[in-house]
Amino acid sequence: MATRKTKARAKTAKTAKTARTAADSQLGQAVTQSAQKIWLAGLGAFARARTEGDKLFELLVEQGKVIRSKSGRAADQALKTVRTQADATMSTAQGKWDKLEQVFEDRVSRSLTRLGVLTNKDVDELARQVADLNDSVRALMGGAAPKRARKAPAKKARARKPARRTAK
Repeated sequence: MATRKTKARAKTAKTAKTARTAADSQLGQAVTQSAQKIWLAGLGAFARARTEGDKLFELLVEQGKVIRSKSGRAADQALKTVRTQADATMSTAQGKWDKLEQVFEDRVSRSLTRLGVLTNKDVDELARQVADLNDSVRALMGGAAPKRARKAPAKKARARKPARRTAK
C-alpha cells in the first residue's frame, strides 16, 4: 500500500507541475502580447503627433486664449469685490474711530472740568471780561489814564572777541 500512495503522489505532483508550466506559458504569452500592443500604441501616437501636431498645438493655443480671457474676467470681478468690501470696512472702521475719539475727548473734558482746569473757551471768556472791566474803569475815570506802552527790554551789545592772530 505504501507504494501505491507514493506513485499516486508522484502522478499528482507531475500533473500539477505540468499545469503550472502551461499557466506560466500562457501568462508569458499574454505579457508579451500586451507589451507589443503598448509598443504599437506608442508608435501610433508618435506618428499621429507628427501629422496632427501642428493642428493640435494651434487648438491648444486657442483654448488657452479662451481660458485666459475667462480667468482675467474672473480676476477683475474678484478684485472689484475685494475693493468694495475693503471700502465698506474702511468706512465702518473710520466711523468707529471717530466715535471712539469723541468719547475720549468727552471723558478728558469731564475729567479736566472736575479738576478745575480751565479750557481755551473759559480763558477766552475771562480775557473778554477783563477787557470789558478795563473799558469800564477807563470810562469811569473819564479816559484820563492813557494806555502805557511797555518798553521792550534793551538788548545788550555783544562784546567782540579780539581777532585771532595767526603765526607766520
